Amino acid sequence: MSQLRSGSSQCLWTSTLFIVLLSMPMTHGTNYGEALTKSLLYFEAQRSGKLPSNQRVNWRGDSALRDGSDAHVDLTGGYYDAGDNMKFGFSLAFTTTMLAWSSVEMESELKTYKEHENVLAAIKWATDYLINAHPEPNVLYGQVGDGYSDHACWMRPEDMTTPRPSYRIDVQHPGADLAGETAAAMAAASLAFAQYDAAYSEKLIGHAKDLFEFAKAYPGVYQSSIPNAGGFYASSGYQDELFWAAAWLHRATDDQTYLDYLNEEYGTGGQRTIFAWDDKFVGAQVLMAKLALERGGETGDKLQDFKNMAEYFICNCVQMGSNNVKKTPGGLLWFLPWNNLQYTTTASFVLAAYSKYLKAANTPINCPSGTFQAADLLYHARTQVDYILGSNPTSMSYMVGFGTNYPKSPHHRAASIVSIKQNSTAVTCNDGMNKWYNNPAPNPNVLTGALVGGPDENDAYGDARTNFQQSEPVIVTVAPFVGVLAAVA
Repeated sequence: MSQLRSGSSQCLWTSTLFIVLLSMPMTHGTNYGEALTKSLLYFEAQRSGKLPSNQRVNWRGDSALRDGSDAHVDLTGGYYDAGDNMKFGFSLAFTTTMLAWSSVEMESELKTYKEHENVLAAIKWATDYLINAHPEPNVLYGQVGDGYSDHACWMRPEDMTTPRPSYRIDVQHPGADLAGETAAAMAAASLAFAQYDAAYSEKLIGHAKDLFEFAKAYPGVYQSSIPNAGGFYASSGYQDELFWAAAWLHRATDDQTYLDYLNEEYGTGGQRTIFAWDDKFVGAQVLMAKLALERGGETGDKLQDFKNMAEYFICNCVQMGSNNVKKTPGGLLWFLPWNNLQYTTTASFVLAAYSKYLKAANTPINCPSGTFQAADLLYHARTQVDYILGSNPTSMSYMVGFGTNYPKSPHHRAASIVSIKQNSTAVTCNDGMNKWYNNPAPNPNVLTGALVGGPDENDAYGDARTNFQQSEPVIVTVAPFVGVLAAVA
């Protein structure tokens, strides 16, 4: 990965300058509350299954009502992954964890904007599905749909006729990464619901504990057991998911067993350059750093090592580190060419969450090129939000439906085909490709709140349905953005 090294005049920036900037009025009047509301509408557009009576995105209909029937398990519900009609358990679980972290960390801010209940609803739509996907301790269904046949067709989810096989991991076909990530999701969600539905919270923590034990006992990457997932969400390893799950289980239960696991396992994940669906080490490091800050450095365990690694990533994101993250000329944190915004939103979430931890501990962060206060980190998170919402060289909002200049043709089947509520005639696989996918007209349905993949490293963006590297919205991108928006609103 190409990185921008510090050493330029930007390293002379000081905390004082950032505090001055923080006190300046926002000249473009970005409505973060509106963006927050819209980000949660996106999840309603991604719903699979029988839609509830309070569904707000009314151009969608019921879909995939027989998911799981091949395995005699109810696998209806959950979220479609992106612009396709697939349910990938690995990315769905990470999305759930990040939605739950957003809810837990930014609860008061979400309540201020009257979106807390909508966040809980978004989480529960996922966790209800994940509970059903875990029908017994060492069994977890990790995918519904055949990725290749799905991607060969362009169909509304309400019409789809592509195969919907159910894929699972078990003792003979393990996947510690998938089980570990799902354990993290359940544990984080249990915290989100703890004060509001104690019985549901307990149910979630029970699943989290079982899944963590399953993951520890049966190592291996899940695409070895679910090869169909390998072409879409191949995992590079499973230790990060085990660390991530243990960190969430410790936070949810305060059980020393999980902290012991993190202290006794080798390493901390080391210095990371991204935080994403395939690399959760930064997330685990940040959760352990929170503990280190709360304990004031009095412990003799690995918490300080985890904290150092978390702060390595954070310092690089704010351009005050030893291996700074590249930025586009317009100021966007730029990690990788494919759907870069998924990495920008997770990094921004880390900055926003760590800002809260520093503020609570009344301490700064010491980076190689300077000292930062809590407010400085939040300022940097806000600059990324502002860029994404339109303060960029193209003056384009990369959130669909926000502002007036936003992507009109995101790569998304349901949004790009006339709503089944408007025309109930089934759209076949080939008709969808010919009449809708290759149609240069804007999508007939506005996928409100979606974040597209975003611009390239030179701030350029091509608003075309066929430009899926930049134009496809994915659930993993929006989940952390919910928390960032709440933090900066």
